[in-house]
Amino acid sequence: MHRRGFLKSLAAAALPLRAADPPDFTLRITPAEVAAGSHRVIKTTGYNGAVPGPVLRMTEGKPVTVDLYNDTTVPELVHWHGMFLPPDVDGAMEEGTPMLPPHGNRRIQFTPSPAGTRWYHSHITAGRNFHRGTYTGEFGFVIVEPRENPARYDQEVLLALHGWDPFLAPMHGGEGDDSSLEVHYNAFTVNGHALGLGEPIRVQPGQRILFRILNASATRFHRLALPGHRFTVVALDGNPVPAPRAVPILELGPGERIDAIVATDAPGVWILGELDSAVRKAGLGVVVEYAGRSGDPQWQDPPAEPWDYTAFGAPEGSKNDAEAAVERVPLVFRNKWAGNRWVDHWTINGKEYPHTDPILVRAGRRYRLVFDNQSDDTHPIHLHRHSFELKKIAGKPVAGLIKDVVAVPARKQVEVDLTADHPGPSLFHCHMQLHMDYGFMALLQYRDHN
Repeated sequence: MHRRGFLKSLAAAALPLRAADPPDFTLRITPAEVAAGSHRVIKTTGYNGAVPGPVLRMTEGKPVTVDLYNDTTVPELVHWHGMFLPPDVDGAMEEGTPMLPPHGNRRIQFTPSPAGTRWYHSHITAGRNFHRGTYTGEFGFVIVEPRENPARYDQEVLLALHGWDPFLAPMHGGEGDDSSLEVHYNAFTVNGHALGLGEPIRVQPGQRILFRILNASATRFHRLALPGHRFTVVALDGNPVPAPRAVPILELGPGERIDAIVATDAPGVWILGELDSAVRKAGLGVVVEYAGRSGDPQWQDPPAEPWDYTAFGAPEGSKNDAEAAVERVPLVFRNKWAGNRWVDHWTINGKEYPHTDPILVRAGRRYRLVFDNQSDDTHPIHLHRHSFELKKIAGKPVAGLIKDVVAVPARKQVEVDLTADHPGPSLFHCHMQLHMDYGFMALLQYRDHN
């Protein structure tokens, strides 16, 4: 895919690090291994030799220094997803972030914001190279603690979902299927281990467990359940929801995070896992074990209930005329069929990146972005360096939900309000790596900012 200023970015990335001035955090991009089966180890790249990378805990508003090392033979980028950072630090070459060259290093400094469950990951074009970008183990949690933390829970559990050994095949994978190619996976893990291979989550009856769940998959949506329990959703993409609500099933698109409280009131040994039995058996699950209980972990299908963002929002119509959107910005998503058993290309308003028109805004103004999905795929839409408020989901009004990734259903529209409050170029794209690599990107640019 086209990358402007490639050589210039490589040169700019190699900045000296001073040993006398130690960083708050160090991330090294290195080889890593994943336990994807009892006799199956997948070799990949990760951070500091592990998958996921280290959990980085920061305090909102307190500046941090991070040293980045690239111990591989290819250029890399680290994107700080869900944070309000300058373009040269955010981690997208299209915005002007310098590349991290092979065997190079760079020191970055930033002030973490906003508080909540954030994450970091590779932001490199992969195309058909499934050893690059978000197909790898290059991902990890950033927990930005608020200045005052009112959270009440007994235990915190972080879970990162990922698919492995990807391959291209027709959408449904059957013989004679001549549809476009999509990415499929042979293995799945939670926190780098297939179901049954990692340590169980050990709990006591009567606890409140805060689960921070991240879908770090390159392309796949996941639906999760914990038999005998319900998830009280308290935050989406790290942002508190207006109306916490208990649900039996969580659904996350690539890049999305959910914070949910689970009350441990059903003693036993259970599987917290994917609803799709084939995906669960391929590794997407983790054992939850109550104290004093033993035996094989159990699974039960949860009651059917559709995932609905609006269930956690405030009623629309809490009047706030001062924040009314001043301009509607239509963004139409379509695929360009490339042929039977081939990879589709993707367009925004009829053009594919790098030829997409910029989304032009002025600092301080509020805009209604209308995501019009005229394709048969659901797209997890992400905007760098900003958050947005969900206003309509397939025609259903909602308010108060702040996100940085939203799943736009097939053949539906989603409307969000954006306050243009972080001047500088900001990448807008589908968080499915295959779609992003094949045209589904644009730049949000400020008219009054050079």
